[in-house]
Amino acid sequence: MTRSRIWGGVLAAVGALILSLALDPWVWRNLSLAGIYERDWGRMLRVAGSLVFWAPLALAVWLAMRRANTPRPGRAALLLWGPALAGGVAELIKLAVRRERPGFADGEYVFRDFAERTWSTSGLGFPTSHGMVAFGGAAVLARLFPGSAPVAYAVAAGCAITRVLAGAHFASDAVGGAIFGWAIGALLWRRFGAIPTPNGRT
Repeated sequence: MTRSRIWGGVLAAVGALILSLALDPWVWRNLSLAGIYERDWGRMLRVAGSLVFWAPLALAVWLAMRRANTPRPGRAALLLWGPALAGGVAELIKLAVRRERPGFADGEYVFRDFAERTWSTSGLGFPTSHGMVAFGGAAVLARLFPGSAPVAYAVAAGCAITRVLAGAHFASDAVGGAIFGWAIGALLWRRFGAIPTPNGRT
C-alpha cells in the first residue's frame, strides 16, 4: 500500500469520526429501534461482535483450509485472534477515554473521573467493544477470502449500527469501534497472515 493511500485512509477515518461526533446528539434523539435484539437478525448482528461467533468460524475455516491443502491453514486462527485483540484494545481505550454511555445523561457527554471505578469499563461507551470485535474479524476474513469482503464488512457494520439503534452507544462509539477494529485486524493480517509473492509483495 502506498503512503498516499495510507494517509488518505487516515484522513477519511478522522473525518468520519469528527462527523459522527457532530451528529451524536441528533442520532441519539432520532434513531432508535426498540426491541432490536428481540429479532433474529438483530441477535445475529450483535453476536457478530462476540468471540462466540468468531471462535467456531475460525475452527470451521481452519478445518476447510486444512482439508483443501491451502497454504498455511494456521492463518485461520487470525479469525479468532483478530477479534480477541480488538476486544481487548477496546477495553483499554474505554479506560483511557472514560466516556459514559448515552443513556447516562440523556445523550449528553459525561466523562468518568479517573478516581471513580478506575479499572472498570462497565457503563463506558467509547468505542463499542462489539463493533471493534466485529470489524477486527471482518478485516481478517476479507483478507483471507477477498471475495467475502462485502458480506464481512456489511455484518460488522450491522453489528455496530445495532448498538446505536439499541440506545447502548453514541454514533461516534460505533464509528470509532469500526476504525480501530479494522486497523487492528488489518495490521495483524499484515504481520502474520499475508503470504509474500515471488516479487516480494504480500
